[in-house]
Amino acid sequence: MEDNKPLINPYLAVVLGVLAAGFSSIFTKLAEAPPLIIAFYRLGFTVLLLTPITYYTGSNELKRIGRRDLMLAGLSGVLLAMHFAVWITSLNYTTVASSTVLVTMQPLFVIAGGYFLYKEKLTRKGMVGAAMALMGSIIIGINDFQVGGQALWGDLLAFAGAIFVAGYVLIGRSLRARLSLFPYVIMVYTASAITLLLCSLAFNLPLYPYDKLTWIWFLLLAVVPTIFGHTVFNWALRYVKAAVVSVSILGEPVGATILAYFILNEVPTTLQLMGGSIIITGLYVFITSVVGQPVEVPIKDNSAETTVN
Repeated sequence: MEDNKPLINPYLAVVLGVLAAGFSSIFTKLAEAPPLIIAFYRLGFTVLLLTPITYYTGSNELKRIGRRDLMLAGLSGVLLAMHFAVWITSLNYTTVASSTVLVTMQPLFVIAGGYFLYKEKLTRKGMVGAAMALMGSIIIGINDFQVGGQALWGDLLAFAGAIFVAGYVLIGRSLRARLSLFPYVIMVYTASAITLLLCSLAFNLPLYPYDKLTWIWFLLLAVVPTIFGHTVFNWALRYVKAAVVSVSILGEPVGATILAYFILNEVPTTLQLMGGSIIITGLYVFITSVVGQPVEVPIKDNSAETTVN
């Protein structure tokens, strides 16, 4: 049983998590390897690092997991693999600003899925927020269409990434009602890494050699945005409201855009800034509209799923 008193301030942890998650697109762009390989090593290193923790905290729980939950975790891992595959590929075609903002739209698809699967209702305020977010994505699309067809293709890939990660979250919502955090993530991340490995082999992508710096980026992707980013978000949900974490995560594309400006020399256009601002505002309205609504599937240990980028 975890101590009710956290070692560090949970709100500070959320802020640090947002900063860590913002490095995801930066490390991805710096890694000189195919998208599937980057995704595979990100998840592979994450599994290696989290396995000892899972063994000591949840090994007994893992032994009791039934076949149905194993299959659901496998499906969730496949969807997560598809998310990483298309989102990382999008960074080869469009800017960090466009990609991170568009993939952050996943709450729209989660609520849409919740409506059909769990009969969760959407308020008028929520519909306004969704409309704003979609309008912002159209503005970004118009900007990138003017830049060139490749940028628009990158936008579509990032948008697809939001859909895939929404499926991962919806399945995870059911699993997390029955499983603790580490047993759940180790199963999903392992299934995702295996999926990405098989895809890499199917496309004859080389697993090695890569230069030393690229291996460092692989490892940093696992440590910084995955473990110190989104795993910290899940930990913080034991102590702070889900709305606090959900709204805070909207700062990720802002941080990523700033980092891309200084590290990658990517200067966002006026339309990108306008569209991104509208999307983030719309998502804020959308997320806060569902705060306090009853959820059909409870989340064990007060935890919830967060976007993984």
